Amino acid sequence: MRPLVFLAVLLLALTGCGSGADEAPQAAADQGSGFPVTIKNKYGDTVVKEAPKRIVTVGLVEQDAMLALGVVPVATTEWFGEKPGALFPWAKAKLGDAALPQVLSEKDGLQFEKIAALRPDLIVGLYSGISADDYKKLTAIAPTVAQPVGVPDYGVSWQVVARTVGQAVGKARQADDLVRGIEQRFAEVRSKHPEFKGKSALIASPYEGFFVFGSQDPRSRLLTDFGFTLPAGLDKVIGDKFGGNLSAERITLLDQEVLLWFPSKGGTAKLKADPLYRNLKVRTERRDVFVEENYDDPLYGAISFVSVLSLPIVLDDLVPKLAAAADGNPATTG
Repeated sequence: MRPLVFLAVLLLALTGCGSGADEAPQAAADQGSGFPVTIKNKYGDTVVKEAPKRIVTVGLVEQDAMLALGVVPVATTEWFGEKPGALFPWAKAKLGDAALPQVLSEKDGLQFEKIAALRPDLIVGLYSGISADDYKKLTAIAPTVAQPVGVPDYGVSWQVVARTVGQAVGKARQADDLVRGIEQRFAEVRSKHPEFKGKSALIASPYEGFFVFGSQDPRSRLLTDFGFTLPAGLDKVIGDKFGGNLSAERITLLDQEVLLWFPSKGGTAKLKADPLYRNLKVRTERRDVFVEENYDDPLYGAISFVSVLSLPIVLDDLVPKLAAAADGNPATTG
């Protein structure tokens, strides 16, 4: 199952664009930065013998971590938005004069032939749903960094993405510095907003009813990083996935002290008119926050990616909305 923006944009056509396979290598790692390195993943160990020069990302967000470290992949995988190079503005700003990556699609599964034609020396799929069979095929092309051990598909944290990418490209120290910088900003939010601490919060989407994100989803971790507490028993309701739909009988799970709604195409208006939802206290007391139903809205994309490059937008734009919802005053809304 793909992550939620994917659910919201399944009807959008995913198209490829960008540079061809014969262009000069684009990745540039620090030479002599501790290679070879071994990176564990859920299917085995990946050995990166030397600084990779042609990296293909089959995960959906790893390009952000690479560009933050000054590394440009030769190809990225389209998620949503149909951006040139599959780069959102915060990542495009880091591209400089480098050529745009070629764009791959996973709409009908991984494009193994196109990946092979790119002649990669490293394939990265941390934020992905790579299967064991996929992994076998990918490793026949090049060393492949798949999902980490012990997390569900599409459940890897932004810290692990950044640090693993840093290790793979020989820039572990720089990656660690980036992570610590963002974590410091989260600490500042918690200090400035002590009212967040301990308040129950949840992130959901009006996708096919009421879709809630579990504790292992990066978007839910945003809430806990701000100091909020996820509902007890949340993961028992949705199982071992990153999220799942609630039955009408379990709608009371939405009745938390703060509820963040991530939009699904055409779903927000229907949600607000739903009689079951309209009667919950979280709605009547205006403790719900609605991310704008606009796929070009920077906050929408930034919450989707949850990366070292998109998180500054989340920290700047989402925190005031959460503060308005958490203050207990129905007159202020998120």
